[in-house]
Amino acid sequence: MKPIVKIFNRILLLLCSGTLLLSSCEKYIDIDEYVYDKMTIDSIFVSKSRVLEYINGTAAYLKDESNFVGDWDIHANFPSGMGSDEAIQPWIDDNHPGSSLVVDAVTPRNTRNVNPWPDYYKGIRKANIIIARIGETKELTDAERRDYTGLAHFLRAYFYYSLVRLYGPVPILPDQPFDTDEAVENVSYERSTFEECVNYITDNLEKAAELLPNERAISFMYMPTKGSALAVKARLQLYNASPLYNGNTYFSDWVRSDGTHFINQSADPAKWGMAAATFKRIIDLGKYELNTQDKIVTTNGTGTMELPDTNDPNLKTMPFPNGAADIDPYKSYRSMFDGSVRPENNKELIYFSDRMDVDDRFAFPAGGLGGNSTLSVTQDMVDAFRMADGRQYSEASSEEKSSDPVGVGRVFSSDYILSPERAVMHDNREPRFYAIIGFNHTIWPSTSFRGTEPYKNFNATYYKDGNARGDNFSYNRTGYTVRKYINQEDINHWNSTKRPKVYPIFRYAEVLLGYVEAMNEMTEPYTDESGVAVVRDPAEMVKYFNQIRYRSGLPGITLSDASDRERMREIIKQEWQVEFFFEDHRYFDLRRWLDAPMAYRKPVTGLDVSASRSERDKFYTVRVWNTEAAMKRVWSNKMYFFPISQSVLDKNAKLVQNPGW
Repeated sequence: MKPIVKIFNRILLLLCSGTLLLSSCEKYIDIDEYVYDKMTIDSIFVSKSRVLEYINGTAAYLKDESNFVGDWDIHANFPSGMGSDEAIQPWIDDNHPGSSLVVDAVTPRNTRNVNPWPDYYKGIRKANIIIARIGETKELTDAERRDYTGLAHFLRAYFYYSLVRLYGPVPILPDQPFDTDEAVENVSYERSTFEECVNYITDNLEKAAELLPNERAISFMYMPTKGSALAVKARLQLYNASPLYNGNTYFSDWVRSDGTHFINQSADPAKWGMAAATFKRIIDLGKYELNTQDKIVTTNGTGTMELPDTNDPNLKTMPFPNGAADIDPYKSYRSMFDGSVRPENNKELIYFSDRMDVDDRFAFPAGGLGGNSTLSVTQDMVDAFRMADGRQYSEASSEEKSSDPVGVGRVFSSDYILSPERAVMHDNREPRFYAIIGFNHTIWPSTSFRGTEPYKNFNATYYKDGNARGDNFSYNRTGYTVRKYINQEDINHWNSTKRPKVYPIFRYAEVLLGYVEAMNEMTEPYTDESGVAVVRDPAEMVKYFNQIRYRSGLPGITLSDASDRERMREIIKQEWQVEFFFEDHRYFDLRRWLDAPMAYRKPVTGLDVSASRSERDKFYTVRVWNTEAAMKRVWSNKMYFFPISQSVLDKNAKLVQNPGW
């Protein structure tokens, strides 16, 4: 469910009724006409309940951000699920925009159903109307008026943020809503520069942060708060400081009609300070903390997995956040995504969708568990997960990378079962590996299943003759899948239940990691308009970065690491890749760092799923996969930004297409 689409549906009997969910004939930036009744608009702002409905209708133009995961829903309007280097799906069609993009099968005339532009500008228009006319509603208390005005500023900013994240610079409309009979030439606007977009969006988010409350009642926790507004601002400022937008001369020929560059051609190091200061403001709220679950101690060895000996003495001896001695790292991470912890008990959530809408059948094993196994994680992604003692997987010995079965099973964290048939290469990995990745001989407990078939404790195998393989198309292509959003009790079967889950859009780990990244790149002190001062401080970087490491059960970094800017940059990038796997970050991170060309030009690799169970050694051999169209990734610099649909360009002669499209 969209995070604030249901803003008031728990207190309204009738949401967005036919007379109030106004279709329109306003002329947007894409000049898309729709029916609009001026008399009805006038009647909205005399009634509190109608204002609530109108705000809800505005939020309805947002897209469901959890739907990027399966790369399936044609209403999701996100190419970023399969559009990164994290995983592949075997389809190239209109229902799989990400898979299509990475093989250059997207065009302005066929954007594979990704065209949120018209809806986002409709949402912006509605937000403008709310801000302009909310003062007319006499039924509102002062507190309600502040909240609803804050929500409108948040929505306006979020629509623009969503546009620039996907398309780069976009037109910024006047705050005053257009009249319904405005001439087309008067509502056609050129794109603003990226810098102008960022400034406008962050100004609105600052206003939203001023007006929105710090806390929400449990029933409305999914609604934006001050922290939510600051989190969006900080993320956008981090993007704006990054190489794609900050001194990128590749776009030297991309200029507005007045000759102004759409992307700044000279790098401004102060932008890193701007981002760091906003992240620091969120930290200083004292409201958020990383989600942790207590260490499980049992007498039968099924408790929290024992932490290994490392060169960091704090890991096993100090309580969190200074170590991991008192927490269960696996459950601390996994419980955020699998429904094990309620939002009111998870202080890491800053802004979230109160219901995940993910088609997880792509991850479930084919056959008995009702999936089709096609969601396939790449070997490069799997190799990014460290060994349990913090070493890179590339540093593991040949014995540690063996395909031999471990030979001994075990249970840890009370419910995670390790099969004795698992390969040694999948043993002794960091806890997030087990929380996220489904590998050959992973046990799927499926404890909610009520039937008599042998579906509980399902030992999934991805061999050519394995039990997780369906027909000649429904099989895993790399030997790995995504279990991040699947509870241990879940099964994709009618005779069972699935645990309800929420989808974190912004969480506190992003604040900590973003703060460290911004600090790492700073070359001079910075003080923002609110008086928050930041400077590149290696000790501060170690403090906050290691909270993420310790929650993951890994040894922390050192002052020596943090003092080396280049080394720290690579450490930070890997942490973004693993910590935020399949949370709609990787697609944008690769682009903002200018790392996309290298990442996408790597061949897709995985285990040899053409091997049968009797060919175990062959199965565990890493090979290049390019036998299907979806595996043949390419990169062109036009892919830094998604193409604007030709249908939008045709309605506004002042718009220009993104470079290369």
